[in-house]
Amino acid sequence: MAKLLVLTVLGLGLAVFREYLSSFQTRFNVFREVIPVELPNCNLVKGIEYGSEDLEILPTGLALISSGLQYVEIKKPELDTHGKILLMNLNEDDPTALELSITGSDFNLSSFNPHGISTFTDEDNTVFLLVVNHPNYTSTVEVFKFQEKEKSLLHLKTIRHELLPNLNDIVAVGPEHFYATNDHYFVKPYLKFWEVCLGLAWSNVVYYSPNEVKVVADRLDFANGINISPDGKYVYVSEILAHKIHVYEKHANGTLTSLKSLKLDTLVDNISVDPVTGDLWAGCHPQGLKVFLYDKKHPPASEVIQIQNILTEEPKVTVVFVENGTVLQGSTVASVYKRKLLIGTIFHKALYCKL
Repeated sequence: MAKLLVLTVLGLGLAVFREYLSSFQTRFNVFREVIPVELPNCNLVKGIEYGSEDLEILPTGLALISSGLQYVEIKKPELDTHGKILLMNLNEDDPTALELSITGSDFNLSSFNPHGISTFTDEDNTVFLLVVNHPNYTSTVEVFKFQEKEKSLLHLKTIRHELLPNLNDIVAVGPEHFYATNDHYFVKPYLKFWEVCLGLAWSNVVYYSPNEVKVVADRLDFANGINISPDGKYVYVSEILAHKIHVYEKHANGTLTSLKSLKLDTLVDNISVDPVTGDLWAGCHPQGLKVFLYDKKHPPASEVIQIQNILTEEPKVTVVFVENGTVLQGSTVASVYKRKLLIGTIFHKALYCKL
């Protein structure tokens, strides 16, 4: 009887482990084959060597790019640089990324560790740049004023809140109003590790305003990229380890109502929205485990997808670009401007393509 009990327990344990292993491999797309999809007119961007994790393209064709991210959850090559915001003019034939100077007496540049970014243009055409920052691996939102003539950023404010412990990406809906994703529930690194490994879908989306802060979407398996439709009615969120993009209806009080989700065969990172067509463009990880466990001999691949008509019953998903990591490692974002495509990465280079 005792032997039968032991064998039963062992059998159940083995079944549970097999189920867990299968789920883990699926979430991280371990066995996804990378089939190249090439674009003919692409060049690496001059001035970007240590990442271009997120970017925003203004209506004028100026691109603001976050660079130098040190992300504790990812095993990666050490970056010999500090965090910075880069500027690139997509109206130029051969654009180069240049670092913006940052002014403001209360801002500590030495601990600047920028992640997701978003812009908001006021009625008087003042451009505010909101940046997810991880000083000493904490989370804040830094509010800057973009000064185009001076090629600089004026630091205005640092935002901290207990509901913003693990920020990843952000979309501004005002100078100090935004939606942001927390990619983990736990704060301590070892608990974050187990949260991801066990597939605990406990991350969320938070709405922040100076008067109210609240969770507006939750139960997400690593909430990541976030953006908003051109008319401001819908919010898009990528659930990276579930391979989904969620569509939410935005309400006047900041709350969100889930409308639909789109399942994809890739790990979607940041989302950009074409202001003209409303199409979604996303930087993706076709083989997710290679991003989290970096190996320079087997670098993470890059992928860009375009999603048209996402609000309809039959959205059109187009794989625009796939590369095995030889040229571009770990793509996180893709955005378009006048038939020009800019692709960013976590800690690698950036690619500029003419479509």
